Amino acid sequence: MSETPVVTETTQTLVDDTVGQIMKSNTNKLASFGKNLIRKLLTTSATTISIGIVSVLAYAIYRSYRRSKPTNASKYQVSLDSYVEPDIGKSKRTKEQLEEIQKRLDEFKLSDEILQQIMDILEAEMEKGLNRGTHSEADVKMLPTYVCQLPTGKESNDILALDLGGSNFRVLFIRLRENEEPVIVNKVFIVSESIMKGTGEKLFSHIANCLYLFMKNHNLDMTRTYPLGFTFSFPCRQLGLSNSILLRWTKGFLCSDVVGEDIVATLQKYIDARGDIKVKVCVLINDTVGTVMSTAYYDRKTALGLILGTGTNACYIENVDRIGILESYVDPDQKQMLVNTEWGAFGENGSIDFIRSRYDEEIDKTSINVGKQIFEKMVSGMYLGELVRLMILELIDRELIFVDEMKKNAYRHALFTKGSFYTKYLNEIETDSNSKFTRTKRILKELAGIENPSHEDCAVVKCICMAVTKRAAKLTAAGLAVILKRMNRAECTIAVDGSLFRYHPRMQAVVEKTLTNLVSSLNKFKIVLSTDGSGKGAAVVAAVAVENDPIFK
Repeated sequence: MSETPVVTETTQTLVDDTVGQIMKSNTNKLASFGKNLIRKLLTTSATTISIGIVSVLAYAIYRSYRRSKPTNASKYQVSLDSYVEPDIGKSKRTKEQLEEIQKRLDEFKLSDEILQQIMDILEAEMEKGLNRGTHSEADVKMLPTYVCQLPTGKESNDILALDLGGSNFRVLFIRLRENEEPVIVNKVFIVSESIMKGTGEKLFSHIANCLYLFMKNHNLDMTRTYPLGFTFSFPCRQLGLSNSILLRWTKGFLCSDVVGEDIVATLQKYIDARGDIKVKVCVLINDTVGTVMSTAYYDRKTALGLILGTGTNACYIENVDRIGILESYVDPDQKQMLVNTEWGAFGENGSIDFIRSRYDEEIDKTSINVGKQIFEKMVSGMYLGELVRLMILELIDRELIFVDEMKKNAYRHALFTKGSFYTKYLNEIETDSNSKFTRTKRILKELAGIENPSHEDCAVVKCICMAVTKRAAKLTAAGLAVILKRMNRAECTIAVDGSLFRYHPRMQAVVEKTLTNLVSSLNKFKIVLSTDGSGKGAAVVAAVAVENDPIFK
């Protein structure tokens, strides 16, 4: 008959020690469950068996937790570990053909040494941007935002918000209440190409009209004055929360008579001209600041924001005494401020030409802003698909892929049209099976009329996509590493928004892996996907700004 031991001081110590690893990970519920289960085994089984399985059980619980912990890192690491480049046809191509293909793929490779060199260059450019004496010659402008306070979570008001940063434009209504989840209603409006490249009057009249339609369709009180936060995701020189001068257009916009103008005053003019809505534009921020503020509403460790979508940008919390270009009075009690890096312009002075491929140069030459936004053209969603298309076309021209298929097609399909290879295709192709290439074949048929591409040619297309996006992820990580080192915080939450980062199958995994390699283990970070950052973030900033203004009560 088996003995039934009691929980002695020795066995209790063993229980505590074996769950120590679990407790260190703050998994209190799991640790409690494990401890109770182990104690039960110790008191109901033979001592020799119980003690023998204690360590195994505790380790299994710990490993199970490590696998299932719902962090971004573990969730995406699975896809990264299983992400294998396909065989591009080593047994079916000549040595010369393989070398020609590989040579072009290698143009997108970045070693850790190169990444460190890029980091050093970016750090120097950031310093130039912050310094009044060198600011004018800096590529990375490091613009003050005048946002000095992160939200407390106690903000309470009904706020309107506008979000303009690409071809889609949003109007939002956000109800903030302390200790309650924000209530958000929004509608997306299209900004047509004719508006994007038309006059400023046409753009801002369109925005004001969309605002009116939104308020009318959602039955908002037209007799009440609403505060409005405007997320305007273009380079501006901020002179205050509600005073911002447009420096230049990006992301395909080229509206006349707006550069050099105060965006808040311009929008307010067109809203007031309608006479049928009462709206006061209280703050103007960009999407990166909005992403930080939205995430900080829940996570007080948020100090860095990243946008990686149509364009790219980053902002972070900087010490006020290091911002030498501040032009307006800042409350001396405020020691820190969010700085908008505008890092998309990094490289405009040629400092990173040594990592640009022939395809990067071609994209720049045919863009509407030649010589501008060099870093953005290497990492953002607006350009990655075109990079892939240009490389495919060169390989076709050199008869390295789709040789027989192109003889039948006479170059008449969409693939030969600029901008036809959407970045969303990269997401599909990179998640395609290396044995069947079903999605790749469908896309190639749609774009180039290729009916039966070979397995090897599909593999080349996938490798091109992987090379382009991996470089984008590594460059993004290098930029984030510079900022993390600069802030030197023990813990930092990085708030991220943007379709490229959000929907690409391995972008987050590569960024996290690269970033981990580039920063000290003392600078711990976690990446959080921001939920509706640009809209809710503007509302949070506006709510703080008008908290004590009776006109909005």
